[in-house]
Amino acid sequence: MPLFQTIQCNATTKILVWEITESYEELVSQVVLKEKTQLRLDKMKSQMHQRAFLSVRMLIQEMGFTDKDLHYDEFGKPYFDCDNYISITHSYHFAAIIISQETVGIDMELQREKIIRIADKFVDSEFDYLDQNNIEQYVKKLTVIWGAKEAIFKIRNEKGISFKDHIKVKDFLLENNQTQASLHFDDLIKDFNVQYEEIESSNFDGKFSLVYAFEK
Repeated sequence: MPLFQTIQCNATTKILVWEITESYEELVSQVVLKEKTQLRLDKMKSQMHQRAFLSVRMLIQEMGFTDKDLHYDEFGKPYFDCDNYISITHSYHFAAIIISQETVGIDMELQREKIIRIADKFVDSEFDYLDQNNIEQYVKKLTVIWGAKEAIFKIRNEKGISFKDHIKVKDFLLENNQTQASLHFDDLIKDFNVQYEEIESSNFDGKFSLVYAFEK
């Protein structure tokens, strides 16, 4: 399937979402991989993981880049050899990238009630504004909070950062599609603008939260 959705966040930031409907063979025939990437792909045991990995290459091609332009630092954070920042995510049958001249991070998560069982592992002060009696809203807000913290972690990518202890997401209304968050880690204090979208496909049962953060 071609590109599922494009979101123009601002003048210098764009999100591309790919719905992974192609087979491994279809995807691998449409990308050119450098040797290091091919070796990494060959070591993946899950074909779904391989297809998501290749879908990301399809997305960067949509933006005019190639696999040769994409690199990873020692912590696994992706980057280009130019002024554009990139962040990558995939969840089930979706893959997405955000490319920007600003410092950005992105995460995509399936909305599932299972997240309630692990909420106390990543939620702290946010419990003060969450309504646990409204299950549907509770799951959606938890998913946004998790996505925001994941996106911020991808931006900073520093060992020892705790989602629960170090990243705080301010209260928000789901319909506003935006909130604020902050990271307090050692002597570092950073603030972030967080935005989110709900993604739904007729080919997959369930709704996804696409969350992205900009470092102020």
